[in-house]
Amino acid sequence: QVQLVESGGGLVQPGGSLRLSCAASGSGFSLFDMGWYRQAPGKQRELVAVISSGRSTNYADSVKGRLTISRDNAKNTVYLQMNSLNREDTAVYYCNAKFRALIYWGQGTQVTVSS
Repeated sequence: QVQLVESGGGLVQPGGSLRLSCAASGSGFSLFDMGWYRQAPGKQRELVAVISSGRSTNYADSVKGRLTISRDNAKNTVYLQMNSLNREDTAVYYCNAKFRALIYWGQGTQVTVSS
């Protein structure tokens, strides 16, 4: 069993930055592919970025060049550095862990981009 706890969300002005963290409990963190998803009001949850167990990364087109996913296996933590934020980035951001048929979700953290 893996538990995921996100942190780092909040209110930020357009053009600002935030860093989200997702701390995982349980064993085998380094084996998991980790991802960040987001869900805006009235919209479906969408993939933002993923980082594999081998550290390869993939991003949604809308965030390329602005958001960066990384992981620290020693700390069982995955990060999402978010720069040049705009109002369209406002959403609840969820951490996700996948290993074969195992999928885990965090509870989400709210990011609001507003002046």
